[in-house]
Amino acid sequence: MTDAARHSDATVAAGTDGPTTGSPAERRGPLWAQVLEDLRRRLAEGEFAEHFPSDLELTQSYGCSRHTVREAVRRLQSDGLVERRRGLGSRVAPTEFEQPLHSLYSLARTVEATGERQRSEVRRLEVLPARSAPAMVATHLCLDPDDPVVAIERLRFGGTEPLSLERSWLPERATAGIQPGDLTDGSLYDLLAERWHHRVTGGWERIRPVVPSAEESRVLRLPAGEAAFLVERLALAGELPIEWRRSLTRGDRYCFRADWAPAPGAGAALQLEPTAGAA
Repeated sequence: MTDAARHSDATVAAGTDGPTTGSPAERRGPLWAQVLEDLRRRLAEGEFAEHFPSDLELTQSYGCSRHTVREAVRRLQSDGLVERRRGLGSRVAPTEFEQPLHSLYSLARTVEATGERQRSEVRRLEVLPARSAPAMVATHLCLDPDDPVVAIERLRFGGTEPLSLERSWLPERATAGIQPGDLTDGSLYDLLAERWHHRVTGGWERIRPVVPSAEESRVLRLPAGEAAFLVERLALAGELPIEWRRSLTRGDRYCFRADWAPAPGAGAALQLEPTAGAA
């Protein structure tokens, strides 16, 4: 038995699965609530980062019935703290990243705001003529067929798990000399502003659900057939189209949120507009 398990036993040792009228355990509530309280504490301390105990391990650790343990774990699951996987047991629920849509955003900053570490694995970086890129690249970036374009593919991580497979194309004249090492940490837009003085000022984005290919699912560590978000974006630096991007983002780890309010002077609540100050 681990020191943590011994400590947990001591925490709920006064409890039983039977009647305890007037006892200290009764005054603290039913035994499943005591187990739940202690599991919450251990989760908050990061004790289960590598492994969440099975029902059998918990019954042995706390000296209580499987029914008691399952009720405590069910409460953790309903609160989004633990996931039960058929045939695989329970695990600590991974962090879900919520992205407001009211303004230009950065995946790197969204991840860092949760306390997780963000990083990128550069899978591809090459310069090629626009005619060799997907047809939409030259159209969106206003390039001639012979104009050079930088093609970048990055796997973006939040903590230890991949979040997004990003494919970007940028005019080579606006990013001359870019190297893979420039793209492993932080925001591409910060790099554009700091090194080449191209500050992203606007653009548009389109989001829709898709089923990734088998290879894309493997890279993103998604089960075969599970959907992801396809995010298409055109970024502008003033009047200059600076990036065309297509990202596949995991729907089980990432969500998008739009906040709305009645449009000025609208007589009906059906007329809505994004709230510029949404958090």
